[in-house]
Amino acid sequence: MEKLSSNLSLKEVIKSNTAKRKGIDNSPNSEHLGNLKVLAIRVFQPIREHFGTPIGISSGYRSEALNKAIGGSKTSQHSRGQALDLDADIYGGLTNFDIFFFIKNTLDFDQLIWEFGTDEEPNWVHVSFRADGKNRKSVLKAIRSNGRTKYLKIQ
Repeated sequence: MEKLSSNLSLKEVIKSNTAKRKGIDNSPNSEHLGNLKVLAIRVFQPIREHFGTPIGISSGYRSEALNKAIGGSKTSQHSRGQALDLDADIYGGLTNFDIFFFIKNTLDFDQLIWEFGTDEEPNWVHVSFRADGKNRKSVLKAIRSNGRTKYLKIQ
């Protein structure tokens, strides 16, 4: 099992029930694998070490075919190996609120999104990181409005 960092395997990041069900190959190419390793080392591993508890990945890498099959954005950073959706609820012992604010206050990132949920707790946390160093530190909150997803800037 290939490791991306001390506590994150490639298997965890490419796992997809949709890909399995539809027979879609969800293997990253070498560029995307490189991006995943940087993301794991610069974002995932510091969170894991800070909290000392397992952190679930609800969505990691998505091949172009998988991203299309789930109706993902054509510009999704998941399809470039630059994004993870983290969900503390998978293992417990931590909250998505804790993960969100640790990233916001401590780490470098491109996008950080409070994904739906309530004002007290997101349903999950989307975080992306660009290995080229062009990280925008964009902090957003995803909400549903009239059946569509809107992104609001958070200070």
